[in-house]
Amino acid sequence: MIELTDLTKRYGGKTAVDHLTVTVRSGTVTGFLGPNGSGKSTTLRMILGLNAPTSGTVTIDGRRFADRPRGLRHVGALLDAQDIHGGRSAVAHLRSLAVSNRIPLRRVGEVLEEVGLAEAGRKRIGGYSLGMKQRLGIAGALLGDPPVLLFDEPLNGLDPEGVRWVREMFQRLAKEGRTVFVSSHLMSEMEHTAQRLVVIGRGALIADETLTDFSRRGSQATVLVQAPEAAALAVILTAEGADVQAAAGAEGLTVSGLTSARIGELAWRNNIMLAELATQNASLEKAFMELTADSVEYAAGEPR
Repeated sequence: MIELTDLTKRYGGKTAVDHLTVTVRSGTVTGFLGPNGSGKSTTLRMILGLNAPTSGTVTIDGRRFADRPRGLRHVGALLDAQDIHGGRSAVAHLRSLAVSNRIPLRRVGEVLEEVGLAEAGRKRIGGYSLGMKQRLGIAGALLGDPPVLLFDEPLNGLDPEGVRWVREMFQRLAKEGRTVFVSSHLMSEMEHTAQRLVVIGRGALIADETLTDFSRRGSQATVLVQAPEAAALAVILTAEGADVQAAAGAEGLTVSGLTSARIGELAWRNNIMLAELATQNASLEKAFMELTADSVEYAAGEPR
């Protein structure tokens, strides 16, 4: 379990993390989301003692990470897959980590096999692709068989097979009772991977809840309607208090504020034929965009 209590980090006049209080529980995959510049990486670095908080505390299973002399036995982390000595082989890199943390050397071969790098273990890391470096970083995180795991953008550079493998691995680790905390900007992957979300913006907490609750909180479901008499139907639905927008094609409408059953009933009562009536559930991406809209620090301009 990871506990952040009133955690704050300032760089001069800029606040990177703002009084963040969160508990990341074991036995679940927790996604860590936020716009670029929201303070995610700074938070992860403070958890690992790489950055000192300006104020507040962070503990892992009740202790600071810096107070654990053999850290990889307790916490495994992948923060930057590129931050590694390119002249070494994967075997040499992992052996040095194992020796310094008193981890049995047999674990080197085991984790290389687990991440699919057994045959490339003797090759220099400088010749690895980004996806291979990500796999090596994951191997390093798993080396000490730790109960707590942190990953910062672990899917960068992975092919579809690799993404599926990482997703299944995270879920397996959580089922084993471990704490799995994953920072990512890929909303679609968090929908398939995480059970719980911590969302921050400008360093402050926006949400700490289940994936389902977050998706529902930020965005309501809509109904896609196709009808030959779309204009007439739009007038009727608007009178009922619905928000009606034109969809693709002259006969399409996107409706919020009414259920599909109620829309069908109103169309039937007014002798309007429907060609299609489909509910579109709220998505994580839409909820994220709505709830973090005021926290985006580096927003792109509108196209001219």
